[in-house]
Amino acid sequence: MELRHLRYFVAVADEGHLTRAASRLGIGQPPLSLQIQQLERELGTALFRRLPRGVALTEAGRAFVDDARRILRDVDQATGRVQRVARGELGRIRVGMINSAPFHPLIPQVIREFRRRYPNVAFSLEERTTPGLVTAVRNENVDLAFVRPIHGSSEGLIVEPVLDEDMVIALPAGHALAKRRQIPMLALSIEPFVLFSRAVGAGLHDEIVAACRAAGFSPRVVQEASQVTSIVNLVASGLGVSIVPASMQHMHTEGVTFRPIARPIPKARLSMIWRQADANAPQLIRLRELVREIVPSPRAQRRRA
Repeated sequence: MELRHLRYFVAVADEGHLTRAASRLGIGQPPLSLQIQQLERELGTALFRRLPRGVALTEAGRAFVDDARRILRDVDQATGRVQRVARGELGRIRVGMINSAPFHPLIPQVIREFRRRYPNVAFSLEERTTPGLVTAVRNENVDLAFVRPIHGSSEGLIVEPVLDEDMVIALPAGHALAKRRQIPMLALSIEPFVLFSRAVGAGLHDEIVAACRAAGFSPRVVQEASQVTSIVNLVASGLGVSIVPASMQHMHTEGVTFRPIARPIPKARLSMIWRQADANAPQLIRLRELVREIVPSPRAQRRRA
């Protein structure tokens, strides 16, 4: 028995007439009669009584027609689900992000818009450090992650830059340097630093250290932290100064003053990563397309600057 047999049977049952059913199906009446006869032989019973002007369901036919309709309906629904998954409109996606990503307005905008456009895609979020997210993506616990620059091998992953964000100086409230509109890096040469741990934030750590050395000094690190939110809170407690992504100003943490850095300005790169083997997964394609639609590329950001 094939699905076409069920479709032919239901069409004849609906029309009560072989010729009208054949016209509806777009086939000839003799081939349709043959298909119905094959179905009846396979079931071992007559499904229709032949009338002078059409056909009527037998008792067995009436019992069978509801099941046939249900099977065809289930097949149509299954086909629709498969096609929606293939278009990225159904299924699930697991997204990871570093602690500072939600403070940049473009990232929450991407998430909100994805959930609005694809409400039937189960969307879950997970927050980890960059090394933790790299491991989670590799282990297939996360499908796509927003990370800082990766320290070490990115084999098996695709890394696409999303944005290059200016970094700013975070000072304890009332600090003497807070009176300046812009602060050159050299002005921090005698300050105690609260800095990212290189083990979990190698990209930002190296960018900050390189900017300090380019200005002629090495930062005097008195405390390390693994999360940028922790760094801002440690600065607020008066432990030292730091250099953080500009979007951290959206934390509105009491006790911290942020000031721009005089050129050259160090950058905090945010990238998205995903498994090379899953590059064509429909939900991933939809999310990547949306990120590219909403967030200007780093090259476009530099041109705008």
